[in-house]
Amino acid sequence: MKTLKKIILLLIFSGSVVQLSAQKASWIWYPGDFDIYMSNVMQNRRTERGSFFPVFWKMDSHYVLVDFHKEFNLSQPEEVKLFVEGTYNVKIDGQAISGFPKSIQIPAGKHKLSLKVYNQAHVPSIFVQGKTIVSDETWLSTFEDKEWIDASGKTSDKSGTTFVSAGSWNLNDPNQLPSQFKLPVIAQSAVKTEKINNGLLSDFGKETFGFIKVHGLKGKGRLSIYYGESKEEALSIDKCETLDNLDIDLQQKKDSIMPLSKAFRYVNFQPGNGVSADSVSMLYEYAPVTERGSFKSSDAELNKIYDVAKYTFHLNTREFFIDGIKRDRWVWSGDAYQSYLMNYYSFFDAPTVKRTLLAQRGKDPVTAHINTIMDYSFYWFLGIYDYYKFTGDQKFVQDIYPRMQSLMTYIDGRKNKNGLLEWMPGDWIFIDWADKLSKDGEVSFEQLLYARSLETMALCAKLANDTNGAAQYDQQAKALKAKIFELYWNQQKRALVHSRIDDKQTDNVTRYANMFGIFFDYFSPEQKLAVKENVLLNDKVAKITTPYMRFYELEALCAMGEQPYVLKEMKNYWGGMLKLGATSFWEEYNPDKKGTEHLEMYGRPFGKSLCHAWGASPIYLLGKYYLGVQPVTAGYQTYTIEPNLGGLAWMEGKVPTANGDISVYCSKKEIRVSSATGTGKLRFKSKSKPVIKNAEVKEISKGLFELTIEKGRDYEVRYTN
Repeated sequence: MKTLKKIILLLIFSGSVVQLSAQKASWIWYPGDFDIYMSNVMQNRRTERGSFFPVFWKMDSHYVLVDFHKEFNLSQPEEVKLFVEGTYNVKIDGQAISGFPKSIQIPAGKHKLSLKVYNQAHVPSIFVQGKTIVSDETWLSTFEDKEWIDASGKTSDKSGTTFVSAGSWNLNDPNQLPSQFKLPVIAQSAVKTEKINNGLLSDFGKETFGFIKVHGLKGKGRLSIYYGESKEEALSIDKCETLDNLDIDLQQKKDSIMPLSKAFRYVNFQPGNGVSADSVSMLYEYAPVTERGSFKSSDAELNKIYDVAKYTFHLNTREFFIDGIKRDRWVWSGDAYQSYLMNYYSFFDAPTVKRTLLAQRGKDPVTAHINTIMDYSFYWFLGIYDYYKFTGDQKFVQDIYPRMQSLMTYIDGRKNKNGLLEWMPGDWIFIDWADKLSKDGEVSFEQLLYARSLETMALCAKLANDTNGAAQYDQQAKALKAKIFELYWNQQKRALVHSRIDDKQTDNVTRYANMFGIFFDYFSPEQKLAVKENVLLNDKVAKITTPYMRFYELEALCAMGEQPYVLKEMKNYWGGMLKLGATSFWEEYNPDKKGTEHLEMYGRPFGKSLCHAWGASPIYLLGKYYLGVQPVTAGYQTYTIEPNLGGLAWMEGKVPTANGDISVYCSKKEIRVSSATGTGKLRFKSKSKPVIKNAEVKEISKGLFELTIEKGRDYEVRYTN
């Protein structure tokens, strides 16, 4: 380790200054390795009342020895600076350079630059900076180069090595090692402080996240800090979920920052005998994403719902998309899948989507479902194709496709005699937090997600140029879909039943498979109407109380044109949390609960997360189903805009894309649209022929009109609602 540290210090503090050129360099590593490493760091920060609380699943690690190379054709010689995290060697055209050079000269002509890096503690990484030679994702890497040497001493790399594109987070400061990566912080103060016992109770005004800073700390003894998303939690020194207990021995006053970031609104600061402090503040920790999406309407309550949803989502956007900021802070696949969709209508931060997908998947061999949850493996597949659809990034699909294949092979190997999936030892069938929700037998919801994942595999196989795989997965998907309707559709109940046990349908009908079947477009028009009436709008079918599944239930209703109904539901459900004082949206909300019952979960008085990513779904619903913007072909090359006021007098907003924003304003008499990307189709209903300047509108069916939207133009439509 001393040698490794010496090498790093020599490279970084050698006095050399990298002259940045027009070509931008970045730290690179074996793809997925830094994502896995950082997710391990983040997820193992979880504590419960001061105790370490590790994850439930297998954690992978980085490859400790990685080879990087790239070929260049230089018109003139070039000096290249080298920064490396690890012990390394350097080769030009297969010839090793002695020592640990921090700068090399590469002659004019065609050459191959190679670096091989070993690092057991951190991810082997390199930063290469020349005038034209720079490290980026065009470099190739391998963890197993399979080189051999012939009798002349020449090294060969033509022995079956698999090279893949390097990974990167766009960390472009050569003096900032990847292992030192941290999110930025901003100093903030409490909005109100009151004396409690020997200490202080500080209210920071709303749900937040960061490091508590104690000012003027002095003395010898115990310092205790109790955190609370609610005042009740912070005051409950025996039952609050998170706390800090530190032994202090300071002769002089000193400002001290707590070692771990926490979620809180209230902080109960209690110094023991012999310890004193002047005040507490915080360092707010955040992901530096850009808020690009927007929504505003004639309904003030809905506007607040949108703003709080966006704040909730930002808090849960960190190195990765996490579930909630107080308790787990883990990369749960089901939670993250919803975050991807919200992200496409708010930040449009593609790198965080990729990082999260890579971190969740880990490495081969596959020994369990992602997060050990069957449904969460399926959400992972769905997230990959959605990423391609919104971004157009085919290369990422091609890079991750082998990991998709190995996970699907694992899943295919766990089918029962009927070719269906059911619980096996080591599996967790989650679906939703719901009382008395059976997970026994062959659950229809799991089969539906399985079929959709096979369809996703077929689509991604085509993108990865795997023709045989595409045909195989497509055939599997079609066979499974047919089997689902043969085995689960109940003509009397006019819906899919929840499960089969001992090869027989159960009587139970739940919302889950039925609502997914609607927006998966698996039902016939007649079946959709039957499911809407008999399941989604039927109060006799068990209601959903988590924002997690309300997300999908309301999406299914929006997909069937029920925006007026969904608007009322959003105002009742998310508005209900706001009426109870929520400053971010919760993991679960049941309007039948009273008082501190809203804080309870998992058998603990403050177990519930009051800032949960899956609570932010109005972002997605309002962008996709009210502003009505969604891609048709990858990366918004083509897209549709189908505004639906849903009872609003007017609304306006922006939907971000990889190449700029799509802006929409809609009232009962006017629609205004502009776009920075692709070619769109604006579709809207009008009782009379609409008036549009300098553009042609087509009536595609009675009362339904369509206008082609070209990028860079502003469109104004006057119509009759």
